[in-house]
Amino acid sequence: MGSLGPFELVLIFLAILLIFGAKRIPEIARGLGKGIKEFKSATNEISRELNVNEPANRIHPTPPQQGQSAPRQPEQQSDSNEGAHPQ
Repeated sequence: MGSLGPFELVLIFLAILLIFGAKRIPEIARGLGKGIKEFKSATNEISRELNVNEPANRIHPTPPQQGQSAPRQPEQQSDSNEGAHPQ
């Protein structure tokens, strides 16, 4: 199955024109445009909410639940081990 060619697109357009009529097509297109605009604004709002809430979770991580171990902190080397390694 390939993509739609120009002949198939013309047939689809003519079928839509016959079913809905020339006066209804602009109304349908307007409604589709409004629906797409609402969908985009809703997805942008959700992504903004997720981005706003994300840094707060990083600053105040939740404590480990019962049965889970806490994340390990990186160990720091002390200055007393400086002479232990030969040069």
